[in-house]
Amino acid sequence: MKNNSIIIIMLGVVVALMAALLFRLKLFTVEEEEDDLRLFTVEELALYNGTHPDLPILLGILGSVFDVTKGKSHYGPGGGYNHFAGRDASRAFVSGNFTGDGLTDSLQGLSSSEVKSVVEWRDFYFRSYTFVGKLVGRYYDSQGNSTKYLKGVEVKAARGAQLLEKQKKEEAKQPSCNSRWSQGDGGEVWCDDGVPRLVQRPLEIALTGKMSKRCACFKEEQLGQPGLEVYDGCDFLGKSCRV
Repeated sequence: MKNNSIIIIMLGVVVALMAALLFRLKLFTVEEEEDDLRLFTVEELALYNGTHPDLPILLGILGSVFDVTKGKSHYGPGGGYNHFAGRDASRAFVSGNFTGDGLTDSLQGLSSSEVKSVVEWRDFYFRSYTFVGKLVGRYYDSQGNSTKYLKGVEVKAARGAQLLEKQKKEEAKQPSCNSRWSQGDGGEVWCDDGVPRLVQRPLEIALTGKMSKRCACFKEEQLGQPGLEVYDGCDFLGKSCRV
């Protein structure tokens, strides 16, 4: 009986030790995963621009760093997106300026919908590539915590989403023109019902980064409304206009 008690106690000790070991192993695994998310300086990130064959290709957007090596044909030397490699060029994702000052992480002066587009690009990289770390600077501090700039970007992007939704509702009230363009004939706008007019978007909506004017179709009895602009060279009641 005494021997059985000793065996039970020993088994209990073994189980406890195994549980503790598994718990420690689990903690180690989590910590190891956290360690995989590296903090980069601007200088360190620049080393991963695709020119070194033994290093992965990395890019940053809004301070998040991604491994885009599987897209080497695009992000490597000679690739169409190589200007994004080894840096955070968040602004260029919407500005289209891939030289000099255009390759910057600053979004200063961009509209709310443009900022929204940058955030959507970042979300694309989260879905499509491996997130490997954070870039210390504008969007993350030296501890890897979000800065006020990143929080401001998220707020502005949310505002952009609200304005774009408002824009859709406003423009649904007055149907847009049909349009087409070809290299040989140029552009054309036309209406199946009504006549084309250029109309100014409300200032708040225009600030979303869309064009400040749009083509909408108006019936003849609506043409007396203020702010309607006839296309140059187009008949007053013409249903089709060259642009």
